[in-house]
Amino acid sequence: MTQPTDTHITGCPITVLGGGIGGLTAALALRQRGACVRVLEQAEAITEVGAGIQVSPNGLRVLDALGLGAAFRAASVRGRAVSLRDYRAGREVTRLDLTRLPEGQDYRFVHRADLIDLLAGATRDAGVKIRLLQKGAAVTPGTPAALTLANGDHITDQLIVGADGLHSVVRPALNGPAAPAFTGQVAWRAVVPNAMDHPDEVRVHMGPGRHMVSYPLRGGKFINIVAAEERRTWTAEGWSHRDDPDALRKAFAAFGGQVPEMLGDVADPGVWGLFRHPVAKVWHGAGLVLLGDAAHPTLPFLAQGANMAMEDAWVLADCLARTAGQAQALAAYQARRHARVVRAVDTASGNAWKYHLRNPLIRGVAHLGLTAMGRLAPDRLLHQFDWLYAHDVTA
Repeated sequence: MTQPTDTHITGCPITVLGGGIGGLTAALALRQRGACVRVLEQAEAITEVGAGIQVSPNGLRVLDALGLGAAFRAASVRGRAVSLRDYRAGREVTRLDLTRLPEGQDYRFVHRADLIDLLAGATRDAGVKIRLLQKGAAVTPGTPAALTLANGDHITDQLIVGADGLHSVVRPALNGPAAPAFTGQVAWRAVVPNAMDHPDEVRVHMGPGRHMVSYPLRGGKFINIVAAEERRTWTAEGWSHRDDPDALRKAFAAFGGQVPEMLGDVADPGVWGLFRHPVAKVWHGAGLVLLGDAAHPTLPFLAQGANMAMEDAWVLADCLARTAGQAQALAAYQARRHARVVRAVDTASGNAWKYHLRNPLIRGVAHLGLTAMGRLAPDRLLHQFDWLYAHDVTA
């Protein structure tokens, strides 16, 4: 769905720093409203390391509004359920039937690279220029704002969008240096062949001090694995670090069911430390604005990082198109997004302990409660996150 171009940002020169999911979504949404957009990406190609993400109904609505819904559905797997399981033998504790959600509220699993390819193709087709090997080094607020690149080049534009992730150069220009805190948890991720016929559902195996999430990708040919463990020693933040697969298998050696089979196929897992970052207090300044992880990094325990970034991108473009005056538009954008992302970040931060109960008595009671609720009040479990999934930023 192409947006009308007679808006307040028609012809506005905008640079999007970062070619990830949030940056590409923003570039496309802004271009559809008539802006002159370029994307600067530090990598040598618009690609993503191999991993899956979950796109919940709130994120899917943004893709639908951008005109990408049909193509995205063809590239993704529809999730049928969320299955919470005990770690010992993989016994199902309770089950959330996602097919009971209202029509149109699909929950999807997709390889991150496939979503990036879809967004990059649509962005280029819309006339957006994507420049590679362009790493941001510093920004200066102003009218126009200025961006200095690591190669020494200088760029000025009416608006610079900081979609440059955890290590954003735009965020400290608006907020000063951040002080993330190690959560005492690390996570691994891997993609393995689906040799066990993993069904179209999220499986969460819950154990003492750790849990493992799995779901299928690419027509069910592969399984995405994300495993988290509590530990005292910290691991560096970022997704580029690799680990010995035996370290992952050792951490989950007590897990039964089909977990050993899945982990047995892991060859080269990524590993990263989980840090809690404060949500940025200031999202915008003269000629500068943040979105996605640059504004509000989140832990992976609610699967909302990509979804929140896509929501940000849509709302930013909408505010700039509807509101006269860039400063007023950017203020409206933060006002519309701040409380929602704070709630999502806080909810994600509070989710891990529910999966990691160490005391066997407490864990047994909690699992009995989940089982009873799943049988007696399944809709209550299913709709506890309606505030998140039923929300439509494009309405």
